Amino acid sequence: MANEREPLTANSPIGRWLDDPEGGPLVRGLLAASGADESTLAPIKGLPLQQLVALSQGQLPQSVVDDLVLKANGGIMPEAAESTGWTEKITPGRFAGKTVIVTGAASGIGRATASRVAREGGRVVAVDVSAERLQEFTGSLPDAEIVTVVGDITKQDDVDAIVAAAGDRIDALANVAGVNDDFSPLHETSDATWERVIGINLTGAFKLTRAVLPAMLAAGAGSVVNIASEAGIRGNASGNAYTVSKHGVIGLTRSAAFMYGPQGIRVNAVAPGGVATGIPFPPNVSQAGSARLQPFQAMIPTVATAEQLAASITFLLSDDGVNVNGAVLPSDGGWSVQ
Repeated sequence: MANEREPLTANSPIGRWLDDPEGGPLVRGLLAASGADESTLAPIKGLPLQQLVALSQGQLPQSVVDDLVLKANGGIMPEAAESTGWTEKITPGRFAGKTVIVTGAASGIGRATASRVAREGGRVVAVDVSAERLQEFTGSLPDAEIVTVVGDITKQDDVDAIVAAAGDRIDALANVAGVNDDFSPLHETSDATWERVIGINLTGAFKLTRAVLPAMLAAGAGSVVNIASEAGIRGNASGNAYTVSKHGVIGLTRSAAFMYGPQGIRVNAVAPGGVATGIPFPPNVSQAGSARLQPFQAMIPTVATAEQLAASITFLLSDDGVNVNGAVLPSDGGWSVQ
């Protein structure tokens, strides 16, 4: 009798891999080799196995995932891709005729946001500190209208260059660029960590938003979406510097929404929870901070993909968010209600 078992693919959910008689031992063996067990996968069981490559921050190469798929299917690479329960659905023309600036556009949430805007017809001004990753991003969308700017949003000259690249019309801005802290509590937080995290996460968003507002005021319309975090609405999600920076982003959002709403400009924030982007942490993560945070971080109900976050962000950036101003949207799988 033919084996009716559905083949496992890189797009199969991690939970299905763990439940499968062939795939389960393979994944557990991979975890054991790194000194981990399947409890570490609890928040991401709904994500595809492929997402482990991004989450590993370079530690797990694509070849390992491909090898698991081959072994789980008797040496055969299956052709059919399995749905993971959510599929990105492009809205053609949603950003047609619009110019949208996206920072942090070369990787993670920023790249997913810039990609979606471009594929929905928008002209994207993609900003990042990495010229190489920006080039790779534009190469992945050869038919899209993408202007790249290699720049540091904490530097006024670079902010001016971003606005110049956008031109006279700026319809929307997504302030996505951000960095983690080292989980340090206040008494351990160094000046260098504080200045870097506050500078990029908060001051950079402030500088660029300030720079685009004249064009939006002249047009009588515009949309700004700032990326906050669960750390912006609670105290147990990250270290001191990151938590302060994201609380500041929410204050920036609410003040600007109040001030500029009457001029047709909407300013909102998205607060992600756990996201499978592989964003790196600095070296020498605080042991005290990590020990205090770990039990609470372990309660994260689910981890999202960058594309899922981009769905929330682009909703607010687009005219679909027409009646939303000053909102802080938790896109966190329900973490904020725990």
